[in-house]
Amino acid sequence: MPYDPSAFPPFAVTVDLVVLTVRKDALYALVVRRGEPPYQGRWALPGGFVRGDEDLEAAAARELTEETGLRSQALEDQDAGAHLEQLATYGAPQRDPRMRVVSVAYLVLAPDLPSPIAGGDARSARWAPTDTLLGVGDGGGWEAEQQAPLAFDHDQILRDGVERARSKIEYSSLATAFCPPEFTVGELRRVYEAVWGVALDPRNFHRKVTGTPGFLVPTGGTTTRQGGRPAQLFRAGGATLLNPPMLRPEV
Repeated sequence: MPYDPSAFPPFAVTVDLVVLTVRKDALYALVVRRGEPPYQGRWALPGGFVRGDEDLEAAAARELTEETGLRSQALEDQDAGAHLEQLATYGAPQRDPRMRVVSVAYLVLAPDLPSPIAGGDARSARWAPTDTLLGVGDGGGWEAEQQAPLAFDHDQILRDGVERARSKIEYSSLATAFCPPEFTVGELRRVYEAVWGVALDPRNFHRKVTGTPGFLVPTGGTTTRQGGRPAQLFRAGGATLLNPPMLRPEV
């Protein structure tokens, strides 16, 4: 049977980004307020349609810059300390009311990202606590209408991204992607507490992370930026998998 393009409905590919960072000792996600239909005025993850002449990662980098003004180091430089990975593909037939749309989602983890500046078809952009976005926080100062479900199926994409981050820091050195190049054990502990949403025993945590081969490397320096006595500085070691793993406490 000859190929007949008219036999197929309109079809498009998009990219969506779950961009996570740790701010104020909590896990935050980057969201934009949509300025156009569908879901005009609703919060959503940054992303958009893939152009015919670009690959997926290029589309993700472009949309992130256009909608938020941020240039993801993870998308542009894998050695810059941030982390990028493809999260999942979402293709439910009714996920976008305009047409059949399949979205490829990316997870970006990075430390100390700046405040976003809205652009493109985004009315505004901001960092928001993931617990608030997923309906398990106290609102963090957001008004009730801002706490409506994210546009499209972005609640599910965000939930999957957060769970991926939570599970990966159990068995990999990924938590260091949320830290500056040199950090203290206390700063690393606060990353685990923010991502997992639990409080950890400082002494037990120190013993585990410093005793895990290849996880941390002492720099020889100290810092007093946390106050109190000087704390030893570390950098990420060469290990990518942790043995034994840092198991998440049961809550």
